[in-house]
This record gives sequence, C-alpha cells and structure tokens, in this order.
Amino acid sequence: MEIGRNILIIGAGKSGIAACNLLAEEEKDAKLWLFDSDASKSKEEVREKLCEAFAGEIVLGELPEALYESTDLVVISPGVPTDLPMVERLRKNGIPIWGEVELAYRYSHGKLVAVTGTNGKTTTTALIGEIMRQAYTNVEVVGNIGIPYTEMARQTTEDGVTVAEMSSFQLESIEAFHPNVSVILNITPDHLNRHHTMEAYAEAKFNIARNQTPGEVCILNYEDERLREMSASLKTKIFWFSSGRVLKRGLYLRGDKICMNDGVAETEVIDVHEMNIIGRHNYENAMAAIAAGVALSVPMDRIREALRTFVAVAHRIEYTATKNGVLYYNDSKGTNPDASIQAVRAMDRPTILIGGGYDKGSEYDTWIQEFPGKVKTLLLMGQTADKIEATARSMGFTAIERVNSMQEAVERAHALAQPGEAVLLSPCCASWGMFKNYEERGDLFKALVRALPD
Repeated sequence: MEIGRNILIIGAGKSGIAACNLLAEEEKDAKLWLFDSDASKSKEEVREKLCEAFAGEIVLGELPEALYESTDLVVISPGVPTDLPMVERLRKNGIPIWGEVELAYRYSHGKLVAVTGTNGKTTTTALIGEIMRQAYTNVEVVGNIGIPYTEMARQTTEDGVTVAEMSSFQLESIEAFHPNVSVILNITPDHLNRHHTMEAYAEAKFNIARNQTPGEVCILNYEDERLREMSASLKTKIFWFSSGRVLKRGLYLRGDKICMNDGVAETEVIDVHEMNIIGRHNYENAMAAIAAGVALSVPMDRIREALRTFVAVAHRIEYTATKNGVLYYNDSKGTNPDASIQAVRAMDRPTILIGGGYDKGSEYDTWIQEFPGKVKTLLLMGQTADKIEATARSMGFTAIERVNSMQEAVERAHALAQPGEAVLLSPCCASWGMFKNYEERGDLFKALVRALPD
C-alpha cells in the first residue's frame, strides 16, 4: 500500500502509540513523526511505549512549521478534535487526514463488524465478540472498548472476524473504512461540546455505514426516530430490531421473549430471563448482537449459548456486592443522560443514586423524569451538581444531598439505604476533573463498596 514517505501521527496516547507502532512495523521506509501538544510529557516515557522498529522522531509542544508542508499523511487520534486550527491548516494544505481506525482498517483482514451508538456500544460489542467466537476461531474485539484497532490489525486473518466498537470521534475521520456488518444502536444528545450540533453528531455516527454496499448489512434500532429517518440515505440492507413493537421482519420483544421474523415465520430466540443482563436497553443490545450473528451465519443454537453465558461488562450496571441486604451497582459508564436513564429504569427497588461529574453540555430533565417510584435519594458531586440540583428541584424532586468525594458518596449511601434497597452509581456525566476516566471512577466505587462492613 502506498501511503507516503512522511507520516505525522498526532496524539501520543494509547491509540496514537498503537498507530505509530503499526506504521513502524509495516512502513519501514517511511519517516515517522509522533506529535503531542502536551509539552509536559517526557520523550523518554513516550519512547518506552514504542516498539523497537520505531526510528522516527517524537515532537512535543508545538508542531514544527516544516511538517505543515512536508507531511504526506496525518494519522489523528480520536481524542484530537478534527476542527483544531492545526488540523484545519494541515487539511487546507491538501494532506490526507486519517483517523486511527482508518489506518487499522487498511491493514486488517477478514470480516468486520462495527458497532456505534450513544449508549450500549461496549456491551453489544462484547456480546457480538462472544457470539462470533461460537463460530470463528480468530476473533478480535477492538476499538473504543479499550484495545486500539491498530494494535490488533496485524493479527487479523482472512478467515477471522474483527468486532470494533466505534465512537463518533473515531468515525469523524474515516475514508475507506467499510464494515461487512454495521450496528447503530441509538443516537441521543452527547459530546455536543465536540460536535457542536446534534446533526453533526448524528452524521459522524452514520459514517459507520456510508461505505457499505447493497449486499451488506446495517443493523438499526426501530425505536430511534432519528435512525428511522436517516436510514433512507443508506445503500445497504437494513436489519431492524425493536423493544417496543412486533416487526413484520426483524427482531423484537414479545413479552419476555426475544423473537425473530424473517418475513415468513416467527422464531423464538430466547427468554430474557435466561440471560445475565437486565433492563430493556440490554435486551435491545442483545437483539443487535443476535442480528450480527445471523448476518454472519452463526448457527442459532450457538447464538443462544453465547447469550446464556454472557456476563455484563464492567462499569455498565455491574453488580458489585450486597451489603446488609442492600444491592450495589456500578454504572460508571453512564456518562450521559440516556445511558443513566437506562440504568435507573433497570432498578426494580428503591434506589440511592450517585450522580454528577464533568459538564459536557447535557440537559438532565429527561433523566430526572425517571426518578419517581425509583430514586429514593440523589447524592450529587462534581462540576454539574449545581445544574442537576436546580433542574431536579424545578421538577419537584427534592431528596438531594451533596457529597465532596466518592468515599463520602459511598459512606452516605450506605447510611441511607435500607435492606431490600439498592445503591446505583450512574453519574450521567463524564468523569474528567475528578477522575482520569470512567474506569478509574468505577473501580474506586467498587473498592469502597467492597470495603463496607457486612
């Protein structure tokens, strides 16, 4: 593949390092520059993360003027906004700008299933991976789930399957990226501080299916009105699923049963109580995963086996412990209102809810509308606490307390919750400012809960 002799990789985080290592191994004749705007980073520490084949330069702080003209290709990490002045200037100079997943796609082999959506991506991606392992020997699960696609691209094989979780940030900068099967679970407001408008955010999500052909499959949620409207622009086959109605063709809930209709006859796939995941949103995730299995010819009995043995991913309504008859759940990955709405809906008992965090520009009224009959007390912390409390009180919900740390939140929840009730961490906000990421937040919550006296 001819991609140019001078390649600039922007971002020295996990994705940037993996992209740099892939290029160092595959493009021996290319000159590589790994750039990060954080001048406080140590070149020595960055170099330790790079493979032995890397013979390029590490640049921190300011991008040298010469690279604006001499670069043949830019590979940009997902965390780097595509509208930064530096990126805009490189683009105006006619330099191709690929995302890290675009680079990985160019070097990967075999079939590709790509999953996006505002919520449910990680659970669905992990479940599809388990379904694919029932029928394929070589299965890689990559992307936003935590393993950079570029890190695993060289391990993919022609007879294998890659399952990739794709964020809107990753999908902004694709060019030829082309899954055999794409999944869009839902599109609700999120990351508007990055994309600025819902239209731009939705378009980024829909990029996942833009390059698909009429013979390939895009799996969509029929209950998402925006997906129904935007589906008319797709060239691919559409496989619908629904948690709210029976479809003439597709997957749907009939009572507690997930059923599939191929346009001729209905087949019962599984009773939801046979699975280890709870909540209607998780049943939607399961239907999307079943559809992916069907699209890639995994036998239905093998799909059922994966559904029965799959366990919820970490930080997504993850059962943590029972203390004094109180159930504790970690939903730290609930970083936006729609995700946290699903977590609240999944609770079947009075719940002490821990929320608040970094402000991504979200509104919280739809989340608070779910509280009656579910949330006993709301414990708030972080940057958004004032905004959430003001919204809640304006809507008549007043059982609110402030806490200053996760430790204080867990201790107060422990004091408030009675046997038979639940404590749920579902912040409805990003973790930045108080934590490095949602994983660190969730791990601390779990450690504090497990340290509580029985």
